[in-house]
Amino acid sequence: MSEKIIIFDTTLRDGEQSPGFSMNIQEKIEFAQQLKRLNVDIIEAGFPISSPGDFESVKAIAQQVEGPQICGLARALEKDIDRCWEAVQYSKRPRIHTFIATSQVHMEKKLKKTRKEVRDLAVQAVRHARKYTDNVEFSTEDAARTEREYICEVVEAAIDAGATTINIPDTVGYSNPWEFGDLIAYIFEKVPNVTQAIISVHCHNDLGLAVANSLAAIRHGARQVECTINGIGERAGNASLEEIVMNIKTRQDFFPFHTDVNTEQIYPASRMLTRFTGIAVQPNKAIVGANAFAHEAGIHQDGVLKERTTYEIMRPSTVGWTGSSMVLGKHSGRHAFVSRLSELGVTLEGQALENAFSAFKELADRKKTVFDEDLIAIVDEQTRSVEQARFVLQDLFIKIGPDMKPSATVRIQANGDSLEGSGTGDGALDAAFSIIKQLTGMQDAVLVDYHVGAITVGTDAQGSARVVLKKDNQEAVGRGTDTDVIRASVKAFLNAVNRLCTAAERAKEVTPSV
Repeated sequence: MSEKIIIFDTTLRDGEQSPGFSMNIQEKIEFAQQLKRLNVDIIEAGFPISSPGDFESVKAIAQQVEGPQICGLARALEKDIDRCWEAVQYSKRPRIHTFIATSQVHMEKKLKKTRKEVRDLAVQAVRHARKYTDNVEFSTEDAARTEREYICEVVEAAIDAGATTINIPDTVGYSNPWEFGDLIAYIFEKVPNVTQAIISVHCHNDLGLAVANSLAAIRHGARQVECTINGIGERAGNASLEEIVMNIKTRQDFFPFHTDVNTEQIYPASRMLTRFTGIAVQPNKAIVGANAFAHEAGIHQDGVLKERTTYEIMRPSTVGWTGSSMVLGKHSGRHAFVSRLSELGVTLEGQALENAFSAFKELADRKKTVFDEDLIAIVDEQTRSVEQARFVLQDLFIKIGPDMKPSATVRIQANGDSLEGSGTGDGALDAAFSIIKQLTGMQDAVLVDYHVGAITVGTDAQGSARVVLKKDNQEAVGRGTDTDVIRASVKAFLNAVNRLCTAAERAKEVTPSV
């Protein structure tokens, strides 16, 4: 039987750290449940000491998600490790992941410590983590730029101290498959106790080689791969989970290994991440991009019609991609609505289902056809309205013309009260956004990013808006959908304001015990 490759998903930690990809606690829990359906082995849920919100989300996932190991990240510091354990201890299968940099540039410029000091800190961190659990992972940050003899010294010491998994990261995406594979082989050759731990890799994509480097490491003995859905992560991102898994599954002749991943949940996981972050996958993205299984060239179409394997090396259904959308309309009933949501990986009950079905019927009266993307947008809109209820848009009136300054009137509901304001701006949205900031007390919030797009095709398509607001040191992503793109934009702005308020409240209520 083939050897198993352990899949360590860090979408909620490394992936969520990248700008614009932040999620709230409820979204993180829901995404962790999707990772459970995907059947990943380990979920790195966050970096508990980094913020009160991160601590709470890791704790909540540890409490509510059973099956995968739930892991938290900690620097090689006792206070980090203590805080990490406070969060992950609620899981039936907790893991502490501690790390320290080992490259010369990091030790000199960042840590300002000697080799001996760094090695000793690594040992102390692992020993401290072992007081809580025997499931301890240790990472040598920036391993790809670390002197080989020294990395072997640190790895051997960490294993002696009790680490059961050793992670070798290419933290800045510097290496290449030949070099990185050789590094893993060197560690297996030179570290006497290497077989007492699982060797893991965590590769970044700065030079576009994260997946290739990870696969090379597997060929040379690594048995755990750290990766993310859609390849999101710091800078250019991480190794893409879907690409790692499908390489192994598709090329069994070259990779005599297997994973336990339920590949039919790959596409739903990708779609859920896009829905939560508002950041779409590029159309030509491998495995999950919109064009991944599309064939436009005539010779390709002819070949696929005759025999799919002429141009398709994977069946789309293997990754949960159907290639088609069920079209619903105003005559579609509740059963068809619920059935299609279930096929899309969405389960609603009670009042949430009633609200979503009502919203569907309302949209169906305005649109000729309702596509899968519209259904996902409805669910997302309902989730946002339930979760973020501090400020709710009631009415919006825009006035523009060639010989007048654009103006807006906005009415919102705030804790049962109705607030209304009017004003002008450089444009209709500038006016509306300024009024909302005044009504909500967010005058010093800064608009960092703003995008609009169409969810489906046609002139009656719903508009989707994504707004990023920043206040003090907090950033919040807001999303909104509507058949009117201006109204969608205002909803997104208000959603971001609500999230900033929630983040500020959480920061006051939860204080790290460090």
